[in-house]
Amino acid sequence: MLNLPYFTPYYNSPMAAIVTDQNFDSEVLKSKVPVMVDFFADWCGPCKMIAPLVEELAGDYEGKAKIVSLNVDDSMDSAQKYGVMSIPTLIFFKNGKEVERLMGLQQKEVLKEKLNSL
Repeated sequence: MLNLPYFTPYYNSPMAAIVTDQNFDSEVLKSKVPVMVDFFADWCGPCKMIAPLVEELAGDYEGKAKIVSLNVDDSMDSAQKYGVMSIPTLIFFKNGKEVERLMGLQQKEVLKEKLNSL
C-alpha cells in the first residue's frame, strides 16, 4: 500500500469513529448533536481520497457535531436501510432523522456548509 494520506485506512482514523449496524442507533439516531455518516468501503478509491477530510472534520467539529464512518461491506443492513447505492455517500442526521445527503467526492467547504446549517 502506498504511504499517501489518501490511502489512510478508515479503521486507523484517530478522530472519525467507526459505526456499525450494532451501534448505529445509539451513535447516530440517538445522538444529541448532528451527525455526518460517511458510508465507505476499503476498496473504494474516492472513499480513500475523502478519508483525510472526514478525519479533519471530526477534529474541527468535536463537541459540535459527530463525524462517523460506516463500512458498507461490514454493515450492509444500515447501508440498505438508507438506500446507499454508491460510495462515498455522506448522510447528515439531526434529531435522528436524515436531513441531507451528498454522494461522491466532496470539497471541505461544501461539507462545512452542510454541517454549519444543522
